[in-house]
Parts: sequence; C-alpha cells; structure tokens
Amino acid sequence: MRKLTYYIACSLDGFIGDPGGDGTAMMSLLDEEFLDFLKTEYPETIPTHGRRAMGIDDLPNKRFDTVIQGRGSYALALDEGITSPYAHLREYVASSTLKESPDPNVEIIADDLVGRVRELKAEKSGFDIYLCGGSRVAGELRDEIDELVIKTYPLVYGAGMPMFGSGFTISEFTLESVRTFGNGALVRTYSRKR
Repeated sequence: MRKLTYYIACSLDGFIGDPGGDGTAMMSLLDEEFLDFLKTEYPETIPTHGRRAMGIDDLPNKRFDTVIQGRGSYALALDEGITSPYAHLREYVASSTLKESPDPNVEIIADDLVGRVRELKAEKSGFDIYLCGGSRVAGELRDEIDELVIKTYPLVYGAGMPMFGSGFTISEFTLESVRTFGNGALVRTYSRKR
C-alpha cells in the first residue's frame, strides 16, 4: 500500500500561511543549504516551473509520482497562468467549485476525496503520494495521512491558516527524524502511530 505523505511548510506556531493563506514569507528563508536538501531529498515537490528555473527538470522522481492539492493551493498556480504546476507528477485537485480541469494532466476530485485517495493508495507503484495542501484538504484526509514531513521555518505568524483545517480530533504520530539547518529551519518526519 502506498503512503500518503503530508509534506508541508509551516511557521513555528503551526501556520502554513497568513490569514489569507499566503505562505511566501517562508520562501524568503530558503538558502543554498536548504535548497540543496530539497533538490536531493524531495526534488518532485518542487513545482515544474521551479525545477526548470533551477536547471533540475531532468531529476527523476525519488519518493512521489502523484500529488494531491486543494483548490486554494492550485489557485496560486492558476493565478500565474500555470495550469499544471506539477507536470512531472500525476496531479489531482480536490475542488467542489472547479467543474472542469483547465489541463489534461490535472484531474479534479469533486466528491468522495477520501474514497479516491484510498483508491490511489491501493495502486501498485514504487512511489508514494504527496499531499501538497491545503489546510481543509489535509483536515479532510487526516485519517488517511501515513506520514508528516514538516518543514518548520523560524517565523511566528500569530494567526493564519492552520496545518489542519478541521474540527478537533486527536491523531497520534511517532517522530522518525529531525534535521536542522543553518537558516534556522527544521525538517521533522513523523509516521502515523497505528
């Protein structure tokens, strides 16, 4: 069975974006050491246009072959005229408002997101599934998430978009690893406690 990995950036106080969902303040902390880590360990999580700009478009997928994102996350690419932000992956967008996909590489999941994710997890593949965001989709898929990879940046937002936009429920995870970086960022990996 494939794993669903919620790979996300957040502030020290657990927000993935400001109250409007914008997380670009975290991008200002990307330095060469951290970018080298991303290119080496998680190259497929870098959007296709970013991979091209970095000259790493030819890097093979290491962990993931599929990405799931919410309508809000996808809108960030659409606002820039990019209809397939992860063209190097199979792309799914959870949305009840997008009736048609603007790109043949992007499949819209309009209903039964949990059921569709379970189907994807059951596929035979050597790769896992990357949950890109956002908050509401992660909240809806909380029970399906097998792994958390949390990139924590040394910023405090005070308020904003939480990692999981859903009602209160407790889910237990086990810490697998922590990596620290000179820019003050941490990358923590957790597996679901079964």
